[in-house]
Amino acid sequence: MKTRVGKVCLFALVTLILTSCASFYGADGRRGVSSSLVDYLYPDGQVPPKHEETTPHLRLPLTVGLAFVPAQQGTPFALPEAKKTQLLEVVKQKFVGLEYVKDITIVPETYMRSSKGFDGVGQIARLYGLDIVALVSYDQVAVTSETKSSILYWTIVGAYFIEGNQNQATTFVDTAVFDVNSRKMLFRAPGVSDIEESSTLVEVDQVNREAREKGFELAMADMADNLALELDRFKAKIKEDKSVQVSNREGYGGGGGMQWPFLLILAGLAAVRVAKR
Repeated sequence: MKTRVGKVCLFALVTLILTSCASFYGADGRRGVSSSLVDYLYPDGQVPPKHEETTPHLRLPLTVGLAFVPAQQGTPFALPEAKKTQLLEVVKQKFVGLEYVKDITIVPETYMRSSKGFDGVGQIARLYGLDIVALVSYDQVAVTSETKSSILYWTIVGAYFIEGNQNQATTFVDTAVFDVNSRKMLFRAPGVSDIEESSTLVEVDQVNREAREKGFELAMADMADNLALELDRFKAKIKEDKSVQVSNREGYGGGGGMQWPFLLILAGLAAVRVAKR
């Protein structure tokens, strides 16, 4: 009788320990991190102004700033700044060859944290000589839960070899492109991803972290593709409604007064001449 009671107590103790271990590794845990574009540009409850009557003036070639909107300091599970820079570098390479873009600068998060609001953005723009800024905000939720296989975690071997945890990371990123002088948003593009990875009990933290990083990578890649599409729509839109004034800097495109749509027309005529030949 005592032996049976002892076995039951031992089983309960092992189960309790492993359950505590599972909680330590994040089983059934929810982790989230986010940054808010509105809170960053309009801190302390400021109300965004109306820009309907504002006409941005873009002078080609453009200098562009690319940056993440900072999350609140001390936020757990935040993406390391080095990883953010790496992600922004991938996006930069997708657009760095555009003929009407002079330079794309990745702005360190340290500078973004130094001040909020458009006044802070303006200071950064003057520091880097930026015409427009592309600000990336994000929202990610990572959930780790136990599957039916996790019942085998009561064995030591099971904790190391049985993949009884499911790790999911859902990521949303949004890039808003602003004209610095007018403070008017020109266009924006979203990106999403949903990652699921299984893991053993002892691997759950590592796999969860890798899933979160991979989620950001896929969401940023999706955003970059959408950003290219939105850029094409933006160029077509301003030719039709003249909502943005475009001119050339001196020495660019043969003169300072030539308009961007006129340059596109000339390029089209040149293509037709080549085709006839």
